Amino acid sequence: MQIRISWPSGQLTATLDDTPGAKALAAALPIASTAHTWGEEVYFDTPLSLPLEADARQVVEPGTVAFWTEGDALALPYGPTPISRGDECRLASPCNLLGRIDGDPRVLATVRPGDPVRVEPLRP
Repeated sequence: MQIRISWPSGQLTATLDDTPGAKALAAALPIASTAHTWGEEVYFDTPLSLPLEADARQVVEPGTVAFWTEGDALALPYGPTPISRGDECRLASPCNLLGRIDGDPRVLATVRPGDPVRVEPLRP
């Protein structure tokens, strides 16, 4: 399944994997929230509360669509965070892996704290 994530100065699409967390996210769409930033990561609250999955990871590739179970938030890293070592994307704690951003995740650099964010299914 593909989703669209949009904010006032931009948008992107992402492809979700076939995981329990990704299916739960898809079932909860559309979601409207408010953006937060943490280094080169955008995250925002969701109405979901999910258990940590067995393959959860803290260090991920830029452009990973992750679910931060401790904060019930979608986490979208595109570069280093305040706790990264070097250029890695290190999330605050292990997160469920839900999918990947299509294209260049650096478009997320245009998201500002407090921006309204909308996540919705991508319709063909």
